[in-house]
Order: sequence, then C-alpha cells, then structure tokens
Amino acid sequence: MKSVKDYLNLPYNYIIQPISDESGFYYYAKVLEFDGCQSTGESFEEAYNNVKEAMEGWIETKLENGFEIPMPVGYESFSGKFVIRIPKSLHYKLAIEADQEGVSLNQYALYKLSR
Repeated sequence: MKSVKDYLNLPYNYIIQPISDESGFYYYAKVLEFDGCQSTGESFEEAYNNVKEAMEGWIETKLENGFEIPMPVGYESFSGKFVIRIPKSLHYKLAIEADQEGVSLNQYALYKLSR
C-alpha cells in the first residue's frame, strides 16, 4: 500500500484557470483524477500550492477510510479512437460536407472536433 507521500509524487493532472466573477478575480484549481479535490488562490502559484495541500488531505482521508486512490491519467491511457452515436440527420449532413471537401468522414469529423 502506498503512502500519502507516494501518491503526491505521482504525475497527477492539475487544471488551473483564471476566474472573474461576482467575488472578484482569482484562480480555481482542481485535480482531474480526484473528484472534489479543488482549491483557489489569488495567483496561479497560490492556487497550485493550495490544491497540492488539498490533495494531501483528500488522499489522507481516502486512505484512512479504505477507499482506492485513482492513478494518474496519461496519454498512454488513450487509443485515439472512440465511438459516438449521432442522429441520422447529422450523419447525413457530415457525410455530404466531407464529400464536398473531398475528404473521408473521419478526416472531416476530426477537422470539426479540432476547431
């Protein structure tokens, strides 16, 4: 079993974004893999340090209560392929547009998704 320190040394994914709302300007930070593990700060660095501290408490609590800690999600976890069901009308529209552009439906869908 790993310790809190062992988990903290793993390459977890942090999302830190600037927020401007009715309470002012600040940075919101969360750990992608840890549901509910979040914090804020007046600067990017403060939000990062605060979420690292929140992470420690989150992991500690989960371990004390016998919960499994998710491992970091990395690019190697993804194949680059996923299946999606869409309405027939959208499939038709995309196929027509792809044909007009002279590309495959997959290429056209990739183009549309990346925009």
